[in-house]
Amino acid sequence: MQGGTERLVASAAAQPSLLVERRGLGIALRIGAMTLFAAMMAALKYGASHGVSAVELLFYRNLFSFPTILAWIFFSGGFAIVHSRRPQLHATRSALGLGVMALTFLALAKLPLAEATVISFSSPLFATILSALMLREKVMWHRWSAIALGFVGVMIVVQPGQSALPIDGMLIGLAAAFGAALVVITLRQIGGTEHPVATVFWFNLACIVATVIPMPFFFHDHPPAVWIALISGGLLGGVAQILMTSALRYAPVSVLMPFDYLQIIWATIWGFFLFDVLPTRNSMIGATLIVGAGCYVVYRERKAGKMPAPTPEKL
Repeated sequence: MQGGTERLVASAAAQPSLLVERRGLGIALRIGAMTLFAAMMAALKYGASHGVSAVELLFYRNLFSFPTILAWIFFSGGFAIVHSRRPQLHATRSALGLGVMALTFLALAKLPLAEATVISFSSPLFATILSALMLREKVMWHRWSAIALGFVGVMIVVQPGQSALPIDGMLIGLAAAFGAALVVITLRQIGGTEHPVATVFWFNLACIVATVIPMPFFFHDHPPAVWIALISGGLLGGVAQILMTSALRYAPVSVLMPFDYLQIIWATIWGFFLFDVLPTRNSMIGATLIVGAGCYVVYRERKAGKMPAPTPEKL
């Protein structure tokens, strides 16, 4: 038995670490997810800029992603996996998530793609504050300092009273970021008993049911290019959701979360090529502070061993 153990140790030393290889795969999946999420937002921004209402965006985003979620369920073991032990908590999460998605799409219609994305990344800062207030998690001065720095970045982007960007759009974006932080708190409560696929499935289904009711009053026909953007947005979002959740199987959330900020870079690229708009200097400075603060919060939580439970939720 001892000789067998020695051979295993020698074998492990002679080849690359499986953990490193799995982390590489997890990072690649996360990068793919962020790339697709940015493309999804660009497609939906295109729709919003061509007269698609927020209600339509909500409906089509969830409708066209539903087939990918059904395929995900099929390959994950069937519908038994979506059985819920806490339907009331799913209902609360779905209501919050629907409101956040609506606010996000409203902000997307009013703001350039890059600025809307940058503001949305203030959500982890709100989530840390809410974790301390609602979940009684201990937050040391290091993280409070990082949060303060992050909000300085938010203020630089928003520039109250001075920005050329519409103030209502920025306020809506901040409200969406705060709502997304509330969703994170809810997901931490759900994550203890519910499978991630179940959480995504019930949220997606609830959004379809809730938005199909007002659709007769908001439906409009659109040019083919807009329909392509709407269908693409839904499909890209669904596939991105699967990639992001799959990434969590191969690498810790603390390793993966910093790569989420690549979405800001992609949003800048899409904003330039689709809408001929580049972020302002203040937006880039603010984004740098927000990203730095977010990464530091992740680092401190990882060091303290208090990383949030993996959550596969995204727009």
